[in-house]
Amino acid sequence: MSCGQTILDYGLRSLGYGARLLPKTDFTLCQHFTLIGSGLIWNIYFGFLALLAGFFIANAVALAKASPRKAIRVPAEWFILVFRGSPLFIQFFLAYFIFLRLKQQGILPWLTAAQFGALLVLVLNTAAYSAEIFSGALRSVPKGEVEAADAYGLYGWSRFRRVIWPTTLRLAWPAYTNEAIFLFHATTLVFFSGFPAWQQRGDALYYASYFADKTFNPFVAYPILAFYFVILTFTIIGVFGFINKRLNRHLPQEARPKLRYRPQVIR
Repeated sequence: MSCGQTILDYGLRSLGYGARLLPKTDFTLCQHFTLIGSGLIWNIYFGFLALLAGFFIANAVALAKASPRKAIRVPAEWFILVFRGSPLFIQFFLAYFIFLRLKQQGILPWLTAAQFGALLVLVLNTAAYSAEIFSGALRSVPKGEVEAADAYGLYGWSRFRRVIWPTTLRLAWPAYTNEAIFLFHATTLVFFSGFPAWQQRGDALYYASYFADKTFNPFVAYPILAFYFVILTFTIIGVFGFINKRLNRHLPQEARPKLRYRPQVIR
């Protein structure tokens, strides 16, 4: 089978298109790249949607944490503490068993599917970490900018939307970029969680593990998996770097902060 035919057969297999059966013998390098790349679609799905939804939740939680009202502030603080204080791997398992119990009661049965239940866990987890980042940036907004907004007659929502929130994003963006990178890396944990892969349509790690198990050689599949995630990381840095430039376009060139990738060894 040619490499072109392999791409046609397995390029979108993780989405349910193409060949139904996985190759059993005579594994080629093209099959490795194609199937692992096909599974990467799910990692991008989890990461992109979790990042998108988590961004808005994180901003709301950060504002709640800064509220002077205890009834609003305390739930936000506990939300951050619970999801930042427990390992993501444990959160996946606990969530799956909770969703399984709900399914047995006929409540939200679709949450046991990885594309919904695991996504929800990732959304809440990244929202908690991002909320702490935005909360710190919110406290770091220079008082001079707030006073200048008052002098221009900006108050309430108008002051927040036009002065405080843009400054908060500008200050938080470098740290938030690292959170986004970690989130996409953390999507590989879905494979190890209790959420099953539907009809053998797993993520990139699912296919890498399949090849490693069949060939008894992890030194081909896993480096290919790492290669894909390195490319994905550089893509995220490029996109977030462009947004960072837009957020700081009003500053002099020498005063614009540059993004630096600092991997989190322990989380």
